[in-house]
Amino acid sequence: MTASFDLSHARESSAPSALADAPLAGITVLDLTRLLPGPLAGLRLAELGAQVIKIEDKGAGDYAREMMLGEDEPPPSAFWRLLNRGKSVERLDLKNDADRATFQDWVSRADVLLEGFRPGVMARLGFGYETLARLRPSLVMASISGYGQHGPMAQAAGHDINYIGYAGVLDQLGDTADAPIVPNFQIGDLYGGGQAAAQAVLAALVFAQRTGRGRWLDISMTHEVFRANLVPAVALHRQGHVSRAGTDLLNGGVPCYQVYRTQDERYMAVGALELKFWQTLCDVLGRSDWKSRHWSLGQVIGGDDARALQGELAAVFASASQADWTLRFADADCCVTPVLRLEEAMTHPLFVQTREALMP
Repeated sequence: MTASFDLSHARESSAPSALADAPLAGITVLDLTRLLPGPLAGLRLAELGAQVIKIEDKGAGDYAREMMLGEDEPPPSAFWRLLNRGKSVERLDLKNDADRATFQDWVSRADVLLEGFRPGVMARLGFGYETLARLRPSLVMASISGYGQHGPMAQAAGHDINYIGYAGVLDQLGDTADAPIVPNFQIGDLYGGGQAAAQAVLAALVFAQRTGRGRWLDISMTHEVFRANLVPAVALHRQGHVSRAGTDLLNGGVPCYQVYRTQDERYMAVGALELKFWQTLCDVLGRSDWKSRHWSLGQVIGGDDARALQGELAAVFASASQADWTLRFADADCCVTPVLRLEEAMTHPLFVQTREALMP
């Protein structure tokens, strides 16, 4: 016996009906993933109008339900709710015959399947791509893993910090002592997993709708991040090695592209990379004598003058508060902005239309 494809009875999060003119209206996605990368891919597809059915096991379900719970906060956590808004939720045991039949029935009418198990798990369950494609030839199946479905590390465990470590990205996220930091923005999970999967699925959907043939997408978070590590690769080709912190154009080697501490222990982000922006910054600061001290006019990147001028700028920014500097640069066209904390960004006019994305 198979269940109805209408899962409205199982909704655990508010899921308004997709507008008829949404880009993915009429597309059905089965989301078997857990934690962060796959659920983000499913969320992005749901935001584009797809009907996303999140399938969790009948036990604990998605581990994200219990992660990062606040004191006295009942599950599911805000982490789970942020990632799974707009989805329908169903519980299936894919080792149970009746639930397997239900799943097969859903696959026969689905357009996309997202899964994030270790390589080989879907095949061992009897749901490898070849099997599912016989049920639905146009099915696009995206398998998101740390190191890819094949290769020497296919079965290795990992998390975001491991993926970006292998890809040469963590090495570039260095502090002033050139030691890697631990970023609280999960580059491998969010970009290498979630966004890369959504992008690949959209392309595969176009092909499937044109030809009637789906495909199996191998989304390796480590490989996707590696492919996007472009600016350090430029240095590698230019000089035979990547640049260390404070020695290149975009990693702290020029005073016009830097973060400066303010009097109240906050920060301003200076992105005056182009000469016109730098010279406007100099006008705001009343330092016309600095206008020629710019990388595009021959200042050596990471050189003595660049470091000396960074020190001079640091002293200037340390003389006033972040609020003072923000006001002073508010109308200046030179890419100087405050470094906001998330609670401040949530109330900034810039995010009036999008702040709900971070409100579970």
